[in-house]
Amino acid sequence: MTAPPRVVIAGSGSGVGKTVITTGLMSRLSKGRKVQGYKVGPDFIDPMYHTAATGRPSRNLDSYFMERGALLNLFGWSSRDADLAVVEGVRGLYDGLTSTGDTGSTAEIAKFLQAPVILVVNARSLAKSAAAHVLGFKMLDRTVNIAGVILNNVGGERHRQKAVEAVESLTGTEIVGTIERRRESLPERHLGLMTLDGGQDARALLRDLEDLVAEIDVERILEIAGSAPEIELDKGSPYPNYDAQGVKVAVPRDRSFCFYYPENLESLEAAGAKLVFFRPTEGERLPDCDAVYMGGGYPEVHAELLEGNSDFLEGLRQMSEQGALVYGECGGLMVMCRSIDAFGRLNRMAGIFDARAVLTRDRQGLAYVRARGTADNFIFPGLDLRAHEFHYSRLEPIPSGPYGFSIQRGTGIGHSMDGIMVRRSMGTYMHQHALANPSWGRALVRSASRS
Repeated sequence: MTAPPRVVIAGSGSGVGKTVITTGLMSRLSKGRKVQGYKVGPDFIDPMYHTAATGRPSRNLDSYFMERGALLNLFGWSSRDADLAVVEGVRGLYDGLTSTGDTGSTAEIAKFLQAPVILVVNARSLAKSAAAHVLGFKMLDRTVNIAGVILNNVGGERHRQKAVEAVESLTGTEIVGTIERRRESLPERHLGLMTLDGGQDARALLRDLEDLVAEIDVERILEIAGSAPEIELDKGSPYPNYDAQGVKVAVPRDRSFCFYYPENLESLEAAGAKLVFFRPTEGERLPDCDAVYMGGGYPEVHAELLEGNSDFLEGLRQMSEQGALVYGECGGLMVMCRSIDAFGRLNRMAGIFDARAVLTRDRQGLAYVRARGTADNFIFPGLDLRAHEFHYSRLEPIPSGPYGFSIQRGTGIGHSMDGIMVRRSMGTYMHQHALANPSWGRALVRSASRS
């Protein structure tokens, strides 16, 4: 399969407006076209905005998680029927895992995809100096094709004219759009941008973002995307099949549990699981199932509502006591604890683990994790894997074990361990990606079928 037209929206740094601009552009470009969105790096929230804008699940492209072949397969498979692919970068264009290497960077993904880059520059109080920014980015790695620039935070017509003239005349790079300075920004909470629940609020936000990027030349963006060279990609499914029909996996999916890589859910289905979604924050009880997979999100924000859903919490506890598989990531781990202590409130949870999940002011910032499954791990024994973590909570007291993972890079629950286990229940601060650990879905389904 030949890759579709594609473009990377990268930033000169964090906080320059990549997500706002990319989401607005995706929304405009999706009118009459099938646009496939992507996000470089580990992220749950930005892809939610992409998904709302395009109507298609956004995908994460992460060269730390995935080998080059797996990453290109994911891109080829997910864009096989798309008219256009738009990739939002992470941090600055060249920022990655190390200070000098490419791994984990937007630049590396652009090179993998042979995609032209549109560089977003915060031009606040810059004119000729904006040209210096652009020139430096172009010279650092000439194999990265910076085909255009968007100037954000422009302070009026005079400033716009000076900055545009400086960049275009001194760097030979086209300005494809400018955005005037304004006070509004996307709302945030402690794990980043606010999540989107869909509905009227999401539609209103998308209209605002389309207006924000109205001065960007969409036709020129399409021409730049179309200039990407033809490359052949594997469009086959990236998931191995496993015959385990009949296993029902309950997946809470609502305001409290919203951090799921779509690949994880697809991997479970490819492994033969039937996924049953429900909304415990809205009072829905735990459905009839063989196993539970709880992703991350904001259970601490909605802890009172979760505490009031005794059918859900008691159902989790009973499943665990009966030896069924209960697997929780980050927020899911918190709900598996005895209680959540946050915002001056102590709310009862499922009590699978005898610890409190305590929200702290000090965050465990977004970080890559390298871990190995312990001999006690009933899902991934002895497996080397990569993941990421990002949370504001800790467990008190730190459980004595047993643990399913030893941590070589990262923090985990404590003492370089993660994946606290009781019976066939496991809670972890790690977020795994099914294409970073190809056995992920198959291993969970096998474990569920043995419960």
